[in-house]
Amino acid sequence: MKIIVTKDKITGAAKAFEIFSREIKAGAKVLGLATGSSPIELYQDMVDSDLNFSNLTSINLDEYVGLSPQNKQSYWYFMNEHLFKAKPFKHSYLPDGQTNNIAAEVAHYNQIIKENPIDIQLLGIGRNGHIAFNEPGTSFDSTTHEVKLTQSTIEANARFFDNIDEVPKSAICMGIASIMSAKKIVLLAYGEKKRWAIKNMIEGPITEEMPASILQKHPDVTIICDEAAAQDLDKKYLA
Repeated sequence: MKIIVTKDKITGAAKAFEIFSREIKAGAKVLGLATGSSPIELYQDMVDSDLNFSNLTSINLDEYVGLSPQNKQSYWYFMNEHLFKAKPFKHSYLPDGQTNNIAAEVAHYNQIIKENPIDIQLLGIGRNGHIAFNEPGTSFDSTTHEVKLTQSTIEANARFFDNIDEVPKSAICMGIASIMSAKKIVLLAYGEKKRWAIKNMIEGPITEEMPASILQKHPDVTIICDEAAAQDLDKKYLA
């Protein structure tokens, strides 16, 4: 793992943009993308840049079950608002949250990933170490699957909805093995609330109870975090 500690998420986004820009200019064709608060500044840097995504493919990590692309809390809406409408891709894939056949959609999404190997995958990390919606206990061998959201995740997402009853209870999510198949991974983490997850992901044992710990086994991972998230790391990781 390469660990980059920055002052704040603005400088973190700039570092991430440097990596994505370099990889795209070097020939990367498929970008694995993420939603949430962590990548917003990176996407803005992409929008403000002269990078051209029209010959690239994007594959997102997940989508809520039951939400349409027009729903302001859907991940399709998020991606369109923050990136796609300003920087359209040749193809952009997200799971179909409105499908009537989740098993078929899962198989279809696995096929998309198989046919479009991800060159560089963007990740965030949850407070409990989840990556995408892969919560503690998720098999490291998992591919795309439906995830029943934990109560803590539902409560964390409730701030985006009028009330907690509107929060989707499941999502279609790229699995951990799917994420690990990416050639390069960049993980963003900002804020004191991520300090436990960052420390245990990097320094702790590799265990399915800390999903992100599997990244220790990936050959090309860059962790970009701010000082607040990195504050508990052993100093040897910060040299």
